[in-house]
Amino acid sequence: MNLVWNWFAFSYRRLSKAAITFKPNPNKWSAKWTVVRRSISSGKHQDHQQQQQQGRQSKGKFNKSHRKWSWKAGAGWTILSVLDWWLLAAGGWLTWRGVFLRWTPIGICMIAAAQWHLHNRELDRKGLPRTAASWQMNMYCSLPLRMMSRAWGWLADCRVPTPARPLVYGLYSTAFGVNIEEAASSDFKNYRSLAEFFTRSLKEEVRYIDTKSCIVSPCDGRVLHFGTASNCQIEQVKGVSYSLEEFLGPPTWTDKSDCPTIVEKIKKKSADNALYQCIIYLAPGDYHRFHSPTVWKPEIRRHFSGELLSVSPKVAKWMPGLFCLNERALYVGKWKHGFFSFTAVGATNVGSVQIYMDEKLKTNQWVGLEVGTHRCKEYDELTLPSDSFLNKGELLGQFNMGSTIVLIFEAPKDFKFNLQPGQAVRMGQRLGCVGDKEETVEDLKKAKKYIESM
Repeated sequence: MNLVWNWFAFSYRRLSKAAITFKPNPNKWSAKWTVVRRSISSGKHQDHQQQQQQGRQSKGKFNKSHRKWSWKAGAGWTILSVLDWWLLAAGGWLTWRGVFLRWTPIGICMIAAAQWHLHNRELDRKGLPRTAASWQMNMYCSLPLRMMSRAWGWLADCRVPTPARPLVYGLYSTAFGVNIEEAASSDFKNYRSLAEFFTRSLKEEVRYIDTKSCIVSPCDGRVLHFGTASNCQIEQVKGVSYSLEEFLGPPTWTDKSDCPTIVEKIKKKSADNALYQCIIYLAPGDYHRFHSPTVWKPEIRRHFSGELLSVSPKVAKWMPGLFCLNERALYVGKWKHGFFSFTAVGATNVGSVQIYMDEKLKTNQWVGLEVGTHRCKEYDELTLPSDSFLNKGELLGQFNMGSTIVLIFEAPKDFKFNLQPGQAVRMGQRLGCVGDKEETVEDLKKAKKYIESM
């Protein structure tokens, strides 16, 4: 046994030494390879001459030539080429550097792929949607997305040369379906940078505010999900949920301590009311400004400095609790039916969220070179002035690309949405109303008095 082991170790050391010191020279061939190469080339030359002679004899007619394959030449060429290329590659793969820089990454990728497959198969067996595992979420959150977003923000704010603006903005409009005719200025040359083009204003007559609806769409976008929020876990898309308490934070604005759930704690008007939500996703080609969806009074602003993950519909279906992880500006207040909240959620390349009435809000701030360490449950809170009232359709803020608006509000149980899943909506369009009754146009002063008296 020792003799066999010694022979194996000696052979391995000899082969490794030969592989490391091997330096291929394409102009220098072994004797056996030269013979094989010459035999192949001579065979090809003879076949070519025979084909030319047969072509002259056939006088243009199609003549199929048969090439006789030499077993010795073919086998010798295959074996030698495999050995030569194996020795050439072994010079890097069989070293310690090759093990750490080549074999190790391949092994990690294979293990991750196997874990991903097993996780998806387990979810399929239980009949659950394919969502991310905890280790996948940690890996995704460890990416330097905040640094990328800040770099993109700097690039988007750079001045574009005037002659290049029609080409740059025209390509962007074609790629993302921007309707430049709706913009207040349809001339590409009037936009200094990409950031100005993203946050362009619209003509007054291209959006109609539905005054007979209780709540209107605050922006242009696509409806990801809507419905009731009956428990602590509410859906962000069908089958994938997030925690209401983690999203809003602790309900310190209420004095209700005897309520068992956060749904009951945050209600302000009646215990018989229900809690509703509506999530609207803004694509890169949409109108990037957002407006007030109804007449309401914001009282508290909370800024959660979290991650900047993508909020596209595909990622929202894959990652549970996505909106609780991302950076967001949450405004909590009340409207005539009770509790009302408006949340602007940041995303990759959309870390900058600007609220016109809140100049102190600063998003997408530099947090150093650390990645994946943002504490998503920490927030800073600001009490807004007592005269902060927003009318329906009033301009509220803007995104620097596309992102997501989340509305969570209290309303009577006969409140009905006028929406369909995945429906494209425009700013000012009807979202829903209480029952079948249409809302009458009320005096803004009377609405303010009624809201303050709650």
